[in-house]
Amino acid sequence: MNMNAAVKNQSGGQETNTTVNKQLRRSTAAFAFDRRRCLLTAAIVFLTAAFVFLTARLSAQSVDSLAIRFSGMTAITGYEQAMTDSLLSMLPGSARDRTGNVTLTLGRGAPKRLVSCALDEIGYAVGNITDDGYLLLRRVGGSARLYPLFDQQLEGHRVTLFGRKGPVPGVVAVRSTHLARGRPASAEPPFTVDNAYVDVGAASRDEVLALGLGVLSPLSLTKRPHRYGDRLLAAPAAGRRAACAALASAALSKPRVRGTVVVAFTVQSLYADTAGLKTVKNLQGPFDDSRQVTVPVKFADTAVETVDLRDLAALMADIVRWIGGGQ
Repeated sequence: MNMNAAVKNQSGGQETNTTVNKQLRRSTAAFAFDRRRCLLTAAIVFLTAAFVFLTARLSAQSVDSLAIRFSGMTAITGYEQAMTDSLLSMLPGSARDRTGNVTLTLGRGAPKRLVSCALDEIGYAVGNITDDGYLLLRRVGGSARLYPLFDQQLEGHRVTLFGRKGPVPGVVAVRSTHLARGRPASAEPPFTVDNAYVDVGAASRDEVLALGLGVLSPLSLTKRPHRYGDRLLAAPAAGRRAACAALASAALSKPRVRGTVVVAFTVQSLYADTAGLKTVKNLQGPFDDSRQVTVPVKFADTAVETVDLRDLAALMADIVRWIGGGQ
């Protein structure tokens, strides 16, 4: 073999090796890509399954937890903004109208229907501040529906006031047992809101004002939702809060919608003309059908108003069916 042939054969061998190496590199890269794709697919499948599993668990628990969360909030008639702020952040796509209602529109087309719950509760507002730092109260909402001794729930109990600088704890004073000793019981008139003197730890009017409180600052019993027994929940206005929790959970579950459904959390329902609900109907109606959701309660309009949390799951399922066109 001459030199030229040897060089040619050697060159051809190098080309063959180069081709083989390129093919090996392509195969390795393809294998690595397929491996990454398989791993990515497996990860997506796993995460999807985990999401479905967690969503199922959360949906089973969300109504209960949301009812407890809502029961810890205060939304005195005319002073519902703090709670509606929470709803706006919780419900994507929701909006607040000029009266303060929070609404969320699901679906499109006909029929157009309305499902709502009432947010507000009976409460109190500061009516005056004494020179020595006590606050006097006036009731807000519910005068026509209340039983005569409703205000006795305040006596000796902890309350929360909501001022410009945030919530302020207080307590309602009680009569002196020492000064009243020996007097006949019939001589003592029953406690009313006019007897409520709220102590916030201030010694003067100026100290009260420095806390961010003033005339018309809202006040409620301090909210301490309590679970007891077999899935029972006790709290002031627990029924209204639980109904709204079921409605919010139904809206968050992304239900199948027939036509258009407006979900509304209404304010000022305890005024004579139910101002909030009327505003929704005037601004977004007319509606082909409407429904206001409620749950059964025990000890209504007391500090221990009680709902059965098992009723909430059934109510949520019923709302989802109604939104989808079922009855």
